[in-house]
Amino acid sequence: MKYVDEYRNGDEAQKLAHRIRAEADPARAYRFMEFCGGHTHVLSRWGLTDLLPENVRMIHGPGCPVCVMPIGRIDMAMALALNEDVILCTYADTMRVPASKGRSFFKCRAEGADIRMIYSPMDAVKAAVENPDRQVVFFAIGFETTTPPSAAAILAAKRLGLKNFSVFCNHVLTPAAMEHILLTAPDRPDAPKLQGLVGPAHVSAVIGSNPYLHFSEKWRMPVVVCGFEPLDMLLSILMLVRQVNDGRAEVENEFTRAVTKEGNLKAIALMAQVFEPRESFEWRGLGRVPKSALKIRPEYAEFDAEKRFVMPERSVPDNKACECGAILRGEKAPKDCRLFGRACTPAHPIGACMVSSEGACAAYFSYGRHA
Repeated sequence: MKYVDEYRNGDEAQKLAHRIRAEADPARAYRFMEFCGGHTHVLSRWGLTDLLPENVRMIHGPGCPVCVMPIGRIDMAMALALNEDVILCTYADTMRVPASKGRSFFKCRAEGADIRMIYSPMDAVKAAVENPDRQVVFFAIGFETTTPPSAAAILAAKRLGLKNFSVFCNHVLTPAAMEHILLTAPDRPDAPKLQGLVGPAHVSAVIGSNPYLHFSEKWRMPVVVCGFEPLDMLLSILMLVRQVNDGRAEVENEFTRAVTKEGNLKAIALMAQVFEPRESFEWRGLGRVPKSALKIRPEYAEFDAEKRFVMPERSVPDNKACECGAILRGEKAPKDCRLFGRACTPAHPIGACMVSSEGACAAYFSYGRHA
């Protein structure tokens, strides 16, 4: 198939759904977790969960980079932005993420902070060139997908000899979060018992499918790397059902048109050149997770905002009424939160899961899964 419409063919979707219903053993419970917010979006947008038998259930994981950003890190960035010498550049989907006392980057900007929405880290480099008398800080977030562009921006700033550009690095790592979910499950009474994992698409296009071999070998957990279209998702679910039925635990790649075993070697080398693992990093809903995030290497310390500015680490608890943490851990669905669709909506989000289009709550609300 060549065109996107071919991956959205309703007749083919019904055929795949029929195969899933036919091959899913009624005596078994199939619980598969998707670790990508884009997959949560696909499931909701196309109503795919309505096509599955009752014993095949999709569990939403911590795959939304905006959602997993802890409040403390956003507070740190806002405190920096209130410095009149600083221009803070960030992606648009972080602007409305709720932080302490209901504040956000939008509200911080209304208070006088110079916070600018950008499409690429190179836009922040450009802002530094155009404003030599001010410090430009790029608030870098995201999984392995958005990490190479951040590395490229730092290298570009070094080539240009910029002294007023730095990066507040908040890049996180997908395999570490997957490992943490499995490792802590026995200690979490509400943790779902998983039979398989849906590997993320964009992340896997960068890192490849080989990093998931650990889960099939150590955890005996089936993994299928999945694309972003409805037929991708249904075929991946069918592949997982077949692995469970056969007693296999393998890494399979459904998204062969974009993902290889080795991944994008140039992007991986670029990340390794500029970044190195942190000892630990706080995730919203997961707490501190070892080796789960990146920091800027000492060779590029001049571009590290945490070294250039005084930025004391902050740890801030989530809103007690919000179930964002439990949703990110796969313990609850958006409809289980008493704020969902009432006090918490995309127009007035209480939790981060309602902000980003990749957030589970936003996906449910937008496509009527809450009905």
